[in-house]
Amino acid sequence: MSALSSSLSFLVQTLGGLYIMAVLIRFLLQLVRADFYNPISQAIVKATSPLLNPIRKIIPGYGGVDMASLVLALILQIILLYVLLLMGGYSLAAIPFPSILISSLVKLCIEFLNIYMFSLIIIAIASWVAPNSYNPGLMLLLQITEPLTSRIRKVIPPLGGLDFSLMVLVIIIITLKNFLGTLA
Repeated sequence: MSALSSSLSFLVQTLGGLYIMAVLIRFLLQLVRADFYNPISQAIVKATSPLLNPIRKIIPGYGGVDMASLVLALILQIILLYVLLLMGGYSLAAIPFPSILISSLVKLCIEFLNIYMFSLIIIAIASWVAPNSYNPGLMLLLQITEPLTSRIRKVIPPLGGLDFSLMVLVIIIITLKNFLGTLA
């Protein structure tokens, strides 16, 4: 693989991955009913609406879950994998769809876990550096992670003013990522 095709492959993978992440974050924001008027929420909605709105006409939400976002993320991940494999010199006939589908599902699960992992790390660092500060990004991260951390706090309450729910959730996420890494 030449340096140009390697650089182009990296660019396609990065831009495609960022857009897929934006779609997944939009799904999470709607799932946890995060603040829609947050400027970051607005940016994510504006970036993902052109591709998401046509799919919403075909695939409705179910029980408050935005199924169209998940379908869009899966379609984009499948397309991204095909494009990257074609750029790597594989032919379409050599790429079986079932393996691409399974690989895409695993990659989306890992991406969900990455979103939570980095959110928890940012929240932990922000709690040390600037406790009780209001930042639109930090508020969204708190809204995304709070449903999970509150469940852990019910089992392991804060001890001596220290909240171990973030650490427990990070350990769970790392374990799940290791398991999913064996499937990919």
